[in-house]
Amino acid sequence: MDVISIVIGVVAGLLLGGLLAATLLKKSIQHKSANLLKDAEVDAEVIKKEKILQAKEKFLQLKEEHEKVINEREKKIVEVENRARQNEQSISKKMEDFGRKEKETETIKENLSRQLVILNTKQEELEKAHKQHVEQLEKVSGLSKDGAKTQLMEALKDEARTDAMAYIKEIQDEAKLTAKQEAKKVVIQTIQRIATEHAIENSVSIFNIQGDDMKGRIIGREGRNIRALESATGVEIIVDDTPEAIVLSCFDPVRREIARLALHQLVTDGRIHPARIEEIVAKTSKNIEDEIVEVGKRTCIDLGIHGLHPELTRMVGRMKYRSSYGQNLLKHSRETANLCATMAAELGLNVKVAKRAGLLHDIGKVPDDEPELPHAILGMKLAEKYGEKPEVCNAIGAHHDEIDMTTLISPIVQVCDAVSGARPGARREIAEQYIKRLKDLESLAMSYEGVLKAFAIQAGRELRVMVESEKVDDKKSEELSFQISNKIQNEMTYPGQVKVTVIRETRAISFAK
Repeated sequence: MDVISIVIGVVAGLLLGGLLAATLLKKSIQHKSANLLKDAEVDAEVIKKEKILQAKEKFLQLKEEHEKVINEREKKIVEVENRARQNEQSISKKMEDFGRKEKETETIKENLSRQLVILNTKQEELEKAHKQHVEQLEKVSGLSKDGAKTQLMEALKDEARTDAMAYIKEIQDEAKLTAKQEAKKVVIQTIQRIATEHAIENSVSIFNIQGDDMKGRIIGREGRNIRALESATGVEIIVDDTPEAIVLSCFDPVRREIARLALHQLVTDGRIHPARIEEIVAKTSKNIEDEIVEVGKRTCIDLGIHGLHPELTRMVGRMKYRSSYGQNLLKHSRETANLCATMAAELGLNVKVAKRAGLLHDIGKVPDDEPELPHAILGMKLAEKYGEKPEVCNAIGAHHDEIDMTTLISPIVQVCDAVSGARPGARREIAEQYIKRLKDLESLAMSYEGVLKAFAIQAGRELRVMVESEKVDDKKSEELSFQISNKIQNEMTYPGQVKVTVIRETRAISFAK
């Protein structure tokens, strides 16, 4: 019984101790939880204040940026309004000036009309007085108007004939004494005024070199370099005693420019031999073609002409190296385009169309094949082919009256072409005839089978014909030379004689790999 009581007491003590420990542990946990919750609330309050501060700063920053954008927009709006106000004032001023000028024009028209009426009245009075005067003279002289005129003319004829005979005899006597001296003077003046100018401007370029020792390298061993250069370019290379200069002679300015640039590159590079010459000439020809395209584009930009077909642009560039009766074709076409634009503006017509037609009016003079058609018709067909407007095509085709004019632009182009070409010194017929004769010489040689290239050199006194060695043998070369010379003699008119040289060259080429 005592043992049971002790066990019960121990168990009760353990239970009470456990309950007490649990109570104490619970209170400790509650106290710690309260402390943690309090710390968390403090931390949350701090974070909340920081976030609020950050939000305020961000708001102030956005507000400042927004106000800056708004200020800039307001500034731009004010500037636009100021410009609009200035434009409005300028337009108002121009309208006032226009109205004033219109009133002045009306006043001038009225004055002219009154003066015209007065002039017509005075002219009628003058005619009436003249008629009365003639009638009085007829009564006094007893002769009619026609009879008096006949007698006076007969008397004047006899007197003039006598004076003329005496004057002619005096001139003949004087001419016999001074004929030789005057003839020399006329020939010298003619050479000075015409021949030298044409030769220098139209067929000769001067290439300057640093020293005369370079001339030997350009000529090459036994003349192989200069022959290769002449064969590749079709330009006559004249190496004479002129110090530090070589003369390039050819009627075609494109060939002459290719030869000049190729020679410059060869002299600068220092490697001068036939293979290098052909390579440089081919490269230079391509560069010239690129430059032609660039000149055409720059011309269109300068004149404000847009949407021109690339092929027409290239033809405009080729005008730089063509001449019309001694006048540079590109300068003539640009001048005509500007004249057309000015005249069209004065007449209230389409300025852009007029300028376009003026620039393209001589496009038929620069195609690569140059068929036997009038250049106006050929130019019109090219313009139609490359999508130009009908009024432009008609202006091109009608500027030499080959076709009928259907628009008001056509007579403007015709007149402006004449104005540009008719200026004193603008054109020379002799140069154009000379260039045409050389082109005809080359075309005649190219008409034979087997001919690869033909070049007229020495002012048309020599025709060099390059033939294909596979198609033309040595015997046929001689026959070809004889046939070409006979055809030139029978079909062409030329001064002096023409030397026909047929060149046949055989090449063997292989590559080491």
